[in-house]
Amino acid sequence: MSKSKKRFEVLEHETIDQCLERMKIEGYTPIRRMEEPIFQEVIQQGVKEIVPIGRKIVFEGKKVT
Repeated sequence: MSKSKKRFEVLEHETIDQCLERMKIEGYTPIRRMEEPIFQEVIQQGVKEIVPIGRKIVFEGKKVT
């Protein structure tokens, strides 16, 4: 039995449209989009700061019946 929901992460060198096409090929339709920030610790002038450096986009897909 296959899963009814699956998460698809937009890969590093992939566009959102390419990710959505990959979902469609696997038989899923997007039902939710989530964005998570990516942070990095940087030490500037002896002070540690947490700086956002990017974001991770993840789609939740539902199996098309």
